[in-house]
Amino acid sequence: MTIKKNSEQIFPRPLSGQNITRLPSALLPERTALKGRFVDLEPQDASIHAEELFEAGHGSESALKIWDYMTYGPWPTVDAYASTLRQQSASFDPIFYTIRSHTHGKACGQASFLDIHAQNGVIEIGHIWLGPELQRTRGATEAFFLMLKYAMDDLGYRRMQWRCNSMNERSRQAARRLGFRFEGIFYNHLIFKGKNRDTTWYSILDDEWPEVRGIIENWLNDENFDSDGKPQSSLNDLMQQRTPSTRKLAE
Repeated sequence: MTIKKNSEQIFPRPLSGQNITRLPSALLPERTALKGRFVDLEPQDASIHAEELFEAGHGSESALKIWDYMTYGPWPTVDAYASTLRQQSASFDPIFYTIRSHTHGKACGQASFLDIHAQNGVIEIGHIWLGPELQRTRGATEAFFLMLKYAMDDLGYRRMQWRCNSMNERSRQAARRLGFRFEGIFYNHLIFKGKNRDTTWYSILDDEWPEVRGIIENWLNDENFDSDGKPQSSLNDLMQQRTPSTRKLAE
């Protein structure tokens, strides 16, 4: 059963007080490249990435719209932006990555792991922006999939979070499309750029991840794309057809 509320589908999950017999690894993400077929995620380095990222995020009117819902940006010059990148690169939480497209060979987006609670196996993907050339591409989907696989498979996290400005419908759609399930809205959560921000929360839990992983892997498969590179199926529709949560109640 699904309940329609605030244009989101709520997939009921049972509350659980079950004993945890297998603890999370308690490992933090390393500053190492995550390599895919269409994109690579490189540990952020201002000396390498600043100019290309500045161009990707400032080089056109459509690029400048990236910053409408971000709590920071845009910047007046590449030097000012490079200073921010240096601060970001020095951070242990968030841990920032630059997304490099194999198609263009250029750095054209950014994402990070943040709000990391390694002992509890909780982590988030955020500080996300994609240049126009990367938006709505197979590579964009792969970039997030690489992060999901690294956290959930390699590091054994139990919960992956996604938070965004509730007015940012594109981010909300991206979360649903990647298999995140709506959890609720924190109203009056933040003030940014002089405006109120209500924040929408989504998550993928460890018991849901194997099905989500399989759906994305099948969608990314070459057989799903025609000769023009267009997908034959909708990833969003496939995610909406998923089974209910298999989360177990305490005995």
